[in-house]
Amino acid sequence: MLVIVVENAPDRLRGRLAVWLLEIRAGVYVGKVSRRVREMIWRTVAEGIADGNAVMSWSTNTESGFDFLTLGANRRIPLEFDGVKLVSFLPEAAFATEG
Repeated sequence: MLVIVVENAPDRLRGRLAVWLLEIRAGVYVGKVSRRVREMIWRTVAEGIADGNAVMSWSTNTESGFDFLTLGANRRIPLEFDGVKLVSFLPEAAFATEG
């Protein structure tokens, strides 16, 4: 299972994602694709996201059962802690000056 969520994504990118995945809500795409296709989709997102942001999560053989990648400015930042990926939040004031 693959899930991609985009915010502030250009219409062109959203249209490309809809070719490979089902858009179940605005900016939320799901599907079941191979690793090779997943990597190709993520390259497409990276090239087309512009000023937006994106997160991609997929099922894999890890302690949590999934992994994820992020792109763009967002208060949520991934951190690895003892081999487990967690999400940390930047303080609102820090994000307002960075983002």
